Amino acid sequence: MSVFSKFFHAFNTAQPGWQFMWIILIFGAVMLAIALERAIFIYVRSNVSASRFMAKIRELVLKDNYDKAIELCRSAGQKALPLVVLAAVKEAKGRDFIDFRAVQNAVDEATLEIIPKLSKRTGYLAVIGNIATLTGLLGTIFGLIVSFEAAGAAGAGQEALTQGIAVAMLTTMWGLLVAIPSLIAYTVINTKANDIVDDIDEHSVKLIHLMTRGK
Repeated sequence: MSVFSKFFHAFNTAQPGWQFMWIILIFGAVMLAIALERAIFIYVRSNVSASRFMAKIRELVLKDNYDKAIELCRSAGQKALPLVVLAAVKEAKGRDFIDFRAVQNAVDEATLEIIPKLSKRTGYLAVIGNIATLTGLLGTIFGLIVSFEAAGAAGAGQEALTQGIAVAMLTTMWGLLVAIPSLIAYTVINTKANDIVDDIDEHSVKLIHLMTRGK
């Protein structure tokens, strides 16, 4: 029997350690769902080319064309940076004297609304990665117990000993196959979310400075 055949056969409820295989499979399915949803939200729905977008906003602000700036922000939909810029521009629109604190408060409020959305559920990927590893380790211990019992039992055959070792190895491998992508997905998605937050911090400060002309 090939390794792949043994792997899929390990999910059979007649095999020892099948519980660990199915538990890890469930964690793997949850991990894929979360990673896919977060990747779409972060990379598609929230991400924007910050330098290109802010270049257009700066050009409009310098011309005091706040209506066009608001229109540009709204055309970006629910993307993170445009939402924060929209809050700042709306606060500054129509004022003869732009209050630094008022604009800063509007930016802070919008940022505080967006950051939790960017980090939502991402932490579960790291948790799943750790739990999958530990579940695989638990399956390994179970398989070793089966092997030791087979080795110590009178008249125990080679098959029982081999079966226990197979359970130990397969659950370890399966746990790592789920944990590694989960941790990679967590790192990649969390890094991108942090980059978006950094863009918001950097460009909002520059925008406020531009609006108030350094005053």
